[in-house]
Amino acid sequence: MFDIELMNFSPGAPSFLIMLITALFAFLLSSIIAVTYEFTTKSIYRKAHFLQALALIGIVAATILQAIGESVAIGLGIIGALSIIRFRTSLNDPRNITFMFASLGAGIACGVMGFGIALTGTLVFCFGAFVLRYSPLSNPHELIGILKLRAPKEDHLKDAIEQKLEILCRDFELERLRFLSPKKITTLPESNFSNDEDMDREALQEFEYLIRLKNFASLSTLEKKMRGIEGLESLRIDFQNRTTKL
Repeated sequence: MFDIELMNFSPGAPSFLIMLITALFAFLLSSIIAVTYEFTTKSIYRKAHFLQALALIGIVAATILQAIGESVAIGLGIIGALSIIRFRTSLNDPRNITFMFASLGAGIACGVMGFGIALTGTLVFCFGAFVLRYSPLSNPHELIGILKLRAPKEDHLKDAIEQKLEILCRDFELERLRFLSPKKITTLPESNFSNDEDMDREALQEFEYLIRLKNFASLSTLEKKMRGIEGLESLRIDFQNRTTKL
């Protein structure tokens, strides 16, 4: 089915029919990858432009490989021309980068007439994406919490906080620790003269943790545990979706 010799393929001067079949087949495989991404991703930020890029970048890769053929000089020239273009689009999610490389790989395989390789690789990649989508590796609890506490400056409090976090959190990490000294406030009496007075507050320390809750844990349980800390001044919990940094 994919025997190129039957089509009298010449790398130096491919015919229009071969170029058309190559571009269409690359577009078909890239579109399959884009549809797979749409059905397997959990992110609500499924930008239409990214899906279109997945479907179209295979054609670009195949066209470049067709243009290079067996000419080293043309290949070096294309590399120099592409180096002028600066790609400023950032892909923070490693999974998105993987899908982009998959679409590129399909286009490259089509460009060198490896239709069988391109089809096999695309089908196995899409099958693996669907399997991982419904496997334990695809954890629905991806929200990262920020836990901020203010407590008196006592050394044992850090261990007490982390002991409670170990019970309810799968992972936690101390991101910041600050020491807060007593402040002075400025009052303006009726005579309009400033008067500085010390605040009636002991020196505090502020903890900021990144946390990820266990499946059975809840925010109310976490709050009750943290409220049990002796001398706790303030407590704040905020959950948000943080992108993976590479």
